[in-house]
Amino acid sequence: MTPDLSTALYIGMEVVIAVSSVIGNVMVVWAVRINRALRDTTFCFIVSLALADIAVGALVIPLAITISIELRTHFYSCLLFACTVLVLTQSSILALLAIAIDRYLRVKIPMSYKQVVTPRRAGTAVLLCWLVSIIVGLTPMLGWNNLQNLRNNGTLITDNSMVICKFETVISMKYMVYFNFFGWVLPPLVLMLAIYLEIFYMIHKQLNKKVTANHTDPRRYFGKELKLAKSLALVLFLFAVSWLPLHIHNCITLFCPDCNTPLYITYIAIILSHANSAVNPIVYAFRIKKFRTAFRKIWKQYMLCQDAIGRLPQRGSQRGRINETRLRQNDDDDDDV
Repeated sequence: MTPDLSTALYIGMEVVIAVSSVIGNVMVVWAVRINRALRDTTFCFIVSLALADIAVGALVIPLAITISIELRTHFYSCLLFACTVLVLTQSSILALLAIAIDRYLRVKIPMSYKQVVTPRRAGTAVLLCWLVSIIVGLTPMLGWNNLQNLRNNGTLITDNSMVICKFETVISMKYMVYFNFFGWVLPPLVLMLAIYLEIFYMIHKQLNKKVTANHTDPRRYFGKELKLAKSLALVLFLFAVSWLPLHIHNCITLFCPDCNTPLYITYIAIILSHANSAVNPIVYAFRIKKFRTAFRKIWKQYMLCQDAIGRLPQRGSQRGRINETRLRQNDDDDDDV
């Protein structure tokens, strides 16, 4: 495949992913805004993830496309583009980790969960995730970059530090591998794996107790267990498939500088990492019944301009309170994340 064809296909796919990511995650935020039943601490983390993924579609992907066409820019302008990509993608990863921890607490301490995970603490956790993402992503701006290497090699275009803007040109692979991957991508992945395995164990133990004590049809419980298992396995699978190829590519670039990776392989790795933002609404939203109800209302009332027959429950009406109570009682059946 020729470089021009690879670049053209890459840009086309990136545009599709960007549009899908923005539309899908805007729907998630919109659903939370119009449905009061979704306004609890759990969905605070999902909204944070959705906002990060909107930024990936609206900012990261356009910047990635800009970098791919190799514009001539000042070194620090190109570095700022690359760091913006790192900040927003890191915030998405930390949001995924926050959701995993939140799911763990709901299973571990179901009776005292609302006393422990308060809205204020959830908001603090969201702000902390973004603060850490900014620090991690902007670290190259503080000096851990390739400027000195470019000066030593004489590859700067002019004395004004103009470069052909490419990610690998301005970002140090040592930073990407040792600090970013080994420090801020791989540990969250391993931690999420451990968290979800523990969740599996606790739910399996709890379901066995329920079946023994209540003499209820075990198929109902095994069905819920299977549904949750599929959701959690999908979370881990998509996270790993989306992010590991790009970081493995970075490791190859660092540890085997003489290995020539085809351009289309690089593009595939980048596309997979960005595609994670587009599929997150499916994984984290479409499996929740309250989200599906909100999406139907948005589609019928705002897209098709039809009056919503079954309006979402609002506070103040008896019917709304009854429906909201039922929705909360069905939280465990919905497999929230």
